[in-house]
Amino acid sequence: MCNLYNQTTTQEAMRQLFKGLTMTDRAGNVAPGKVYPDQLAPIIRHDGASLELVKARWGMPSPPSVLKTQRDPGVTNVRNLTSPHWRRWLGPAHRCLVPVTAFAEPIKGGNQWFAPSEAETPMFFAGIEVRGWKSVRKVKDGETTDDLYAFLTCAPNAEVKTVHPNAMPVLLTDPRDWETWLSAPIEIAGKLQRPMPDGTLALVDAPAEAS
Repeated sequence: MCNLYNQTTTQEAMRQLFKGLTMTDRAGNVAPGKVYPDQLAPIIRHDGASLELVKARWGMPSPPSVLKTQRDPGVTNVRNLTSPHWRRWLGPAHRCLVPVTAFAEPIKGGNQWFAPSEAETPMFFAGIEVRGWKSVRKVKDGETTDDLYAFLTCAPNAEVKTVHPNAMPVLLTDPRDWETWLSAPIEIAGKLQRPMPDGTLALVDAPAEAS
């Protein structure tokens, strides 16, 4: 499942996508490039009164039942929204949008990348987040306190199914869906856990490494 994506949207471009809404930029410098699990990356979330752009660590807390040791590397993809472990983070206060330019699915010998078939289409993962979570992500670091995020998955569309037949990330390209995911009750927002329409993604070459 998707454990690698690329993010090249500038902070100013993100602010422009939400023109008319107050957004506070608390992300510092956001460098473009590939994002791997447990790395910091930008997300857009609620700050109580409006929106804020921040960096968070990719990987939500794992269900205790799956942990073999104290270390928790985090869960990057979330599918089962009926699980009690995830239900506590499904309200609007814990939802976020994760900017993404392209994402990868593993194939033999490497990765296959996907991007919107219409160039320059802004795209976000439908994400959830938690703030100030204490855990041991890496043994050498001991316990740390982090803001964490992950994103939803769903059944694949036609393009992704050729590579990964079981799942794909939940991707949102319509501003109305961005607002719904951030603000609507989960009974409504949960309906966005669906594949992108067939034909809206293209198989693309791996993005160039950031210089």
